[in-house]
Amino acid sequence: MKSYTITVNGNVYDVTVEENGSVSAPAAAPRRAAAPAAPAAAPKAAAPAGGAGSVKIEAGAAGKVFKIEASVGQAVKKGDAVLVLEIMKMETPVVAPQDGTVASINVNVGDMVEAGALLATLN
Repeated sequence: MKSYTITVNGNVYDVTVEENGSVSAPAAAPRRAAAPAAPAAAPKAAAPAGGAGSVKIEAGAAGKVFKIEASVGQAVKKGDAVLVLEIMKMETPVVAPQDGTVASINVNVGDMVEAGALLATLN
């Protein structure tokens, strides 16, 4: 048997999995996760292209654009949410990798995006 810790919607469960594939019930009541998940975006620096900023904000996973938190021209601090993606029925904030100004928002609410898609840029 192997023991794992699984987090579902912020609740942490300790589970034991037997070699034949059956799963036992949680050993204890769920406990609250200590920290939120890592940001979904993997920003990379790049040369500006036609009105776009020099810092790209890309999707870390495929999903649907749920909400746009920032607007073009808005100043953001490192860690501020620029937009929110719905990934596997979970709202996942995409945050600014550094302080800057939003140069472009390249998606609309409701758009489906693939992993690595350009979502926004910063200056």
